[in-house]
Amino acid sequence: MASGCKRGCRTIALTLLLLILAGAAAGAWFWQRYSSFADQPLQQITQPTSVEVASGDSFARVLRKIRAQGVTAGNDLEWQALARQLDAAGKLKVGEYALAPGTTPRDLLVRMRDGKTLQFRFTIVEGWNIRQLRNALKAATPLKQQTADLDDAALMSKLGFAGQHPEGRFLPETYVYTSSESDFDVLKRAHEAMDKALAEAWKDRDPQAPLSSPEEALILASIVEKETGIAEERPAIAGVFARRLKIGMRLQTDPTVIYGIGSRYDGNIRKADLLTDTPYNTYTRAGLPPTPIAMPGVDALQAAVQPQPGNALYFVAVGDGSGRHVFTGSLQEHNAAVARYLVTRRQTLDKAKQQ
Repeated sequence: MASGCKRGCRTIALTLLLLILAGAAAGAWFWQRYSSFADQPLQQITQPTSVEVASGDSFARVLRKIRAQGVTAGNDLEWQALARQLDAAGKLKVGEYALAPGTTPRDLLVRMRDGKTLQFRFTIVEGWNIRQLRNALKAATPLKQQTADLDDAALMSKLGFAGQHPEGRFLPETYVYTSSESDFDVLKRAHEAMDKALAEAWKDRDPQAPLSSPEEALILASIVEKETGIAEERPAIAGVFARRLKIGMRLQTDPTVIYGIGSRYDGNIRKADLLTDTPYNTYTRAGLPPTPIAMPGVDALQAAVQPQPGNALYFVAVGDGSGRHVFTGSLQEHNAAVARYLVTRRQTLDKAKQQ
C-alpha cells in the first residue's frame, strides 16, 4: 500500500511540476511577446500621420481608429493589457495625436493618457497690420475658423473689448495651438500677451518720455517698428520722434502716410500722398496718429518708452541695402545725408545689375 502510494504521489508531483513548468514557459513566452509588442516601433507607419480621440470615444473605438491608419501590430488583448498597465484605459484625453515613424504602442498610449496632443504653430510677424494678421489666420491650417466672417469691430467685441481699435493689439510672437482650437483662441492669447507686454513696458518707462498713456506708447512703438528692422536702431529712432514730439515738430514719417492710404497703396509714395491730409498723415498733422499702425514687438515697445537721448531730429537710410540709417541733428546735415543716400543707392543698384 505504502509503496503504491509513493509511486502515485510521485506521478502526481511530476505531473504538477510539468504543468507548472509549462505554465511558466507559456507565461514567459507571453510576457516576451507582450513586451516586444509594447516597445516595438509600429512598422506599418512609414509617413507621419495622426489619430484623433474624440469626446465619448471608448478605448475600443480609439483602437479601431489606430487600426484604420494601417497599424496591425498586437492583438486587441495586448493593447487592452498595455492600456491597463499604463493606467490609460478610460483616461485617454480628447485631441489629435501624432503617429510618426518610430512610434511604439507604449509611446502612443502614454501621450494619449497625458494629453500630449499634436501641436501646431502660428507666428504673428512684427510689423504686420490687422489686415495682414487676419489674412494669415484665414490661411492657417488646421486652425478652426470662428472670426473670418466678423468685421474688425465685431471681432473686438467678441474678445470683450468693444470699441477698441484692433490695430497694434496683438503681440507678435509664435503661438502654439491644437487642432481643436480656433483663430479666436489664438487672437485672445495674443491680445492678452500684448496687454501684459505693454503694461510691463509702461511700468519701466522713462519719466522724461513725451507720452501720457500706454496707448500713446503703443502708437509710437508701432511707428518705430515700421521704420526699422534693425533692433539696435529702435531706441535711436524712438529718440528722434520723442524729441520732435517735445518741441512740437511734425513726425513726418512715411509709414503713417502709407497706413492712411490703406489698400490703395501700390508700393510708392508720391508727393500728392504727402500733401493729402488724412488722420494718419504726419506730414500734415502734428503729434501722434489716432491709433497704432502695426503690431509692434517687445523691442519696439521698450524703445518707445525708453527713447535714446541725443540731439538727432532726422534720420535717413544709408542706401546700401543694409537697412541701417544715418542720424543727424540739423536740416543741413540731413540734406547732406539724403544726397549721400541717393548716390549710394544708385551705386548699389548699378552693382546689382552687373551681377
